[in-house]
Amino acid sequence: MHSDLYTLIGTAASLGFIHTLVGPDHYVPFVAMARAGKWSRIKTLYVTVLSGIGHVGSSVLLGALGIALGSALSQLEWVESVRGEVAAWMLTGFGLAYMVWGIWHGLRSRPHSHAHVHADGAVHEHTHTHHSAHAHPHEHGRPANITPWIIFSIFVFGPCEPLIPLLMYPAAIHSSLGVALVALVFALATILTMLGMVFLGVAGVELIPFPRLERYIHAMAGGIIAMSGLSVLFLGL
Repeated sequence: MHSDLYTLIGTAASLGFIHTLVGPDHYVPFVAMARAGKWSRIKTLYVTVLSGIGHVGSSVLLGALGIALGSALSQLEWVESVRGEVAAWMLTGFGLAYMVWGIWHGLRSRPHSHAHVHADGAVHEHTHTHHSAHAHPHEHGRPANITPWIIFSIFVFGPCEPLIPLLMYPAAIHSSLGVALVALVFALATILTMLGMVFLGVAGVELIPFPRLERYIHAMAGGIIAMSGLSVLFLGL
């Protein structure tokens, strides 16, 4: 194996770890939705892995196509840049839409009381919410159940900007094995870092009680997701 390839593989691992760690959009949406949707640990990690594979895989396919067609590095980087901006807007839009739905859901879930008078003259109050009383049988259709697929779609569209230059070098020295190894190491570093951050985030959030704000947990999750998308757009994270 070419000596420079060892260096490139080490660089791929480092970049996969760092670019995931400093990008909150790689893990914040999963933590927020796991808390709001009451996802199990297994479901949360499954959605994270699936989204990570789609995230890295789309850039690998684009890089491989560019190499096969002989595209210049600048052209591929421009495409990745456009994809990144569009994906960030998609994440922001999804977060805002989910926040609006969450506010509506929270308002409908506001508890209130009704007084009941019995035949013997006894009076008592019954506290309930219209949402729980009337909407429970239809909760299977709520937006929270399609969010894993929405997030997956956004991640498939979202690029891994550092990956394209990493793939181009071994391709330039005509090493198909080098391209495969660099892509594999970068993918593993990215997905494992996503898993670690999501696991820690979910464990941390579970320790925070939301007794009075629980009915607005979906709205808060949407706002947090929107902020993670905006951080990519305006802070370059």
